[in-house]
Amino acid sequence: MKIVIKIGTTTLTHNSGNLNIKRTEELCKVVSDLKNSGHEMILVSSGAIAMGTGKLSLNERPSDMATKQAAAAVGQCELMYTYDKLFSEYNHTVAQLLITAADIRDEERKSNFSTTMERLLELGVIPIINENDTIATEEIVIGDNDTLAAVVATGAHADLLILLSDIDGLYTADPNVDPTARLIESVKGIDENILALGGGSASHFGTGGMKTKLHAAQICGRAGCDMVIANGSSPDILYRIVGGEQVGTRFFAKKD
Repeated sequence: MKIVIKIGTTTLTHNSGNLNIKRTEELCKVVSDLKNSGHEMILVSSGAIAMGTGKLSLNERPSDMATKQAAAAVGQCELMYTYDKLFSEYNHTVAQLLITAADIRDEERKSNFSTTMERLLELGVIPIINENDTIATEEIVIGDNDTLAAVVATGAHADLLILLSDIDGLYTADPNVDPTARLIESVKGIDENILALGGGSASHFGTGGMKTKLHAAQICGRAGCDMVIANGSSPDILYRIVGGEQVGTRFFAKKD
């Protein structure tokens, strides 16, 4: 199975923006094990700006574009150094692919990106993809890494996209304010009622929210790729998701 895993900023870092070492080590171990079992693994990783913010000892996520890009430049180095070091411990090679919105909009560039990614998978490499935040100025945005992950998943003809975040899945209401809110375990079609459940980002370091995740599910659904939203606080959850257990919220794609 070809699996794309999107790792949110809040999964990788502490509230300070500094790396959550224990969780990141566990994540790399589980992804390595899943790859060893025969799955093709692709990571879409957030965290560059947050890690740069922590490394530069800034008190909060930058609001101006120049400082965002500076933080991303520092943080992306730290992020890839960490991934390379941790995956190397399990004899896996990683590759960095940084893309912008223009790389997705232009058909030739999008095709080149997909071709490179496919060749990396053939060579046994784990591609790690992020938006090129050091030069992107359109919100440092393809929209966000949820959308980016969906675009990557569909371009790679993945079977499953897993969005790891700080939330358990899609709820009938905001569980932080409504004690009657319940987790929606499966969604077989995204209609206006489902879209109405989208909200904002819960973290001051992250950029995505439920709205962007629902948009990602729409992109995947049209391409025949299932998607799961799950809490990334314990990376072992990936075993359960890949094993077919009901975890978080699963969005079922329309199959031909």
